[in-house]
Amino acid sequence: MGMHEHFYIEDREAVFDAAELVAEYGSFAGMEAAARASRSREKGNVVHFCRWRQIKRLVDWMHSEEPEATLH
Repeated sequence: MGMHEHFYIEDREAVFDAAELVAEYGSFAGMEAAARASRSREKGNVVHFCRWRQIKRLVDWMHSEEPEATLH
């Protein structure tokens, strides 16, 4: 994920959920977050769908090896 791609983190629970997925699923954590988003969407739960998509982006960022810099 490059510097030009930003994502929203709703609360610290999202960070905890992302870290938990990484601990449990390792490199497959992003796929698990996407699967949870899909299941939420299928159930018509838009709020949880959006939350798991945000967590997927966070997990992808956590696994990114691309160097990041501070924007001023």
